[in-house]
Order: sequence, then C-alpha cells, then structure tokens
Amino acid sequence: MTGEEHILIIGNKETFLVRTILKKLNDARMHAIFAKWNISEINEFWDGTSLLIIYMDDGVVPPDDVLHFIEDKTMEESKMVIPIGEKTEVDYINSHMPSDIIYQSFVRPINNEELITTVQCLLERQASGYYKKSILIVDDDPTYLSMVREWLKQDYKVAMANSGLQALRWLGKNQADLILLDYEMPVTSGPQVLEMLRSDLETSKIPVMFLTGKSDKNAVLQVLALKPEGYFLKTIEKDELLQKLSDFFFRQIGG
Repeated sequence: MTGEEHILIIGNKETFLVRTILKKLNDARMHAIFAKWNISEINEFWDGTSLLIIYMDDGVVPPDDVLHFIEDKTMEESKMVIPIGEKTEVDYINSHMPSDIIYQSFVRPINNEELITTVQCLLERQASGYYKKSILIVDDDPTYLSMVREWLKQDYKVAMANSGLQALRWLGKNQADLILLDYEMPVTSGPQVLEMLRSDLETSKIPVMFLTGKSDKNAVLQVLALKPEGYFLKTIEKDELLQKLSDFFFRQIGG
C-alpha cells in the first residue's frame, strides 16, 4: 500500500511491454507501479493514484466487476483513465466506461515517447486544477464566504460574490459547475437571483443550491418550492458539506 502520488498501471499480468512502460515513466520521474486487475489488489494501491492506465493484450479485457470498481473510484475522485491495447480491446473499454473519465486511448503498438508526453500533460493539468469543478459562492457575509472558500479550495475551483449583481457579472465572463446561493440576502434575495439565472439562456442550466440559516419547516418548504438542486443549512460542518458536494457531482457524472 502507498499513499505517495503515483500512476497505477493495471493489467492481466506484468509483461515485458508493461515493464518497459513502467521504466519509461519512472525514468521520466513519474512514479509508476503495477497491479493485477482484481479489486483487492487495485484497492491496495489506489491511495495516491493520480492516473490509471489499463493495459490489455492477448484479447483479454478487465472483468466487469473491475471495470465497475474503476468507474466508481475514478468518477468519485475525478481521476482519468488511459486504455492501452489492440483496437478491439480499446474499443471495448471506450464502450463500457464513461467518456468523461477516458483521457486518451492508445492502440498498440504504441509510441512510448508520445505516451510519456501525454501523461506529463495530463499530470500538469491536474496539478493546475484544470479538471476541478468550479463552484461560485454567493453570500453577503464576507466571513461566511471566506470560511466556505477555505473549506472547498483544495477540491474545487472556488469563486466568491457578495451580491446577486456581482454573481451575474462574474458569470458573464466565467463558467460555474454549481452555485451555492444565500437564500436571505438584502437588496436582491436568493430567490430573485435564481429567477434571473433561470431567465438567461447562458445561466439557466447551472445547478443552484441554496444556503439558508433557517431550519424550520415553513422556511425549508419555501426553499424547496423554488426547485433548486438542493439546499444546505449554514450550520453544516465542513466534512458533511464536502461529502454532499462530492455525492452531487458523482450523481451528475453518472447521469
């Protein structure tokens, strides 16, 4: 088991060609390790995996339970997969896994230098936050804004707006995968901001979750009547919020 950042190559067996790829990656200072494609072994080495390479040969592809396991783990943690194999093998993976998690496929025989360059590019993008989901937090309380940003910034690209007008201006130049919107704001309330978002074609499809300090039944029913993607009480703890956001994006990718 390793918690160190690494590339995990899985295959039916560690062949000469697999060892060649491992050496090339390690020579390029990208830590790579091998695991056979069974769930327990993959799980043993999963902690710290930054990229998964599925290596196939002899017409053998990973079992369905392994593919399902990989799909769940990679989508949940926003990881990417690179399949390598004969065309029929690669086509099988591409047809059995969501396109969102497949970065690029390589049909054998492969150009090892091209593979190294591709992996380096992917890792650089991951390090820059390129693949992180973008969340816009809209709240008139600067202290609360800063606190939630601190909670989320490691896992997401986070932007902040202290009013509905500022949020709309930001969305005119940027994209968000989710908006966390304060329900009780002065001047322009959360429901009014939501109405403006839904009336604009550019922002109408962005998921919105309300942030509210009121937990009584009538207040919650008022929030839900607007049919947001969900809502969070402002008393929510960091770990619970992170888990709920992770669950939300996981459901989105899963369709």
